Amino acid sequence: MALINQAFDTLDAYVAFFGNEPIPVLKHTVKELQTMREQEESINGRTVAALVLSDPMMTLKVLIHIEAHRKARQNHDITTIERAIMMMGISPFLREFSDLPTVESQIEAHPRALVGVLKVIGRARRAARYARDWAILRHDLDVDEITVAALLLEVTDILCWSFAPSLTLQVYESQRLDRSLRSSSAQRAVFNFSARELQLALVRQWHLPELLISMMDERQIQNPRVRTVQLANSLARHTAQGWDNAAIPDDLAAIEALLHIGRESLLHRLSVPHEAMEPLLQAGGRPEGALPPGV
Repeated sequence: MALINQAFDTLDAYVAFFGNEPIPVLKHTVKELQTMREQEESINGRTVAALVLSDPMMTLKVLIHIEAHRKARQNHDITTIERAIMMMGISPFLREFSDLPTVESQIEAHPRALVGVLKVIGRARRAARYARDWAILRHDLDVDEITVAALLLEVTDILCWSFAPSLTLQVYESQRLDRSLRSSSAQRAVFNFSARELQLALVRQWHLPELLISMMDERQIQNPRVRTVQLANSLARHTAQGWDNAAIPDDLAAIEALLHIGRESLLHRLSVPHEAMEPLLQAGGRPEGALPPGV
């Protein structure tokens, strides 16, 4: 697989590049899928879906595949992984995804990039857990859709680490040197576009379901489902290095407003470490301060 060593001038150039490259997944995902093929008779759809949802890139691959092979008579979008697997059938699914490129092989010459991509994947998983829990609390009509949208919100960052490791390292290094530098500004300085701008272009190119696209679009932040996804991503980002980030109180205030829940109950729900509890209980925060995240 190719790497991007110099920034492109247009979004179309990035879209064309990613459209021609196979999306890599985690080595662990590939191994587990191979094991499932060997134990096919004892595997159910929920088990396969759980594996897919542990890997944002695998989740993306499945949704792209389903859309690309959509039948003319199919008039409903497939927006969850379990439905996608049910539609394909377990045996055809395992055959289709039996030989996949891996992130580890793609950037084996860039060990710092591998560390970076694994951190982003961990952050995406945490955001998906937050969003799922809050969707349950809100009695959302389809919790799985919220989970998928939150998991996919970081896919462009993962793609950049996987296909443009040197450039992505420049983005993170510039933010390390200037703590006040917003991610979007750092990304535009290096890539000529922000990750969110590129992501919206890519999801349209991949023809992902409009429902999922809308939940990943922070411009629709007044929609409670969009707010759930965006706030889960924001909190996952801000807590990546611990619970002392200055932006966390604003995140918490916005989440309280979304869920109609008190600070103490929310902190317990988030399993906040004991030593961080008291400072966050006293911290206050402005609900509007966490919307949109874009940091």
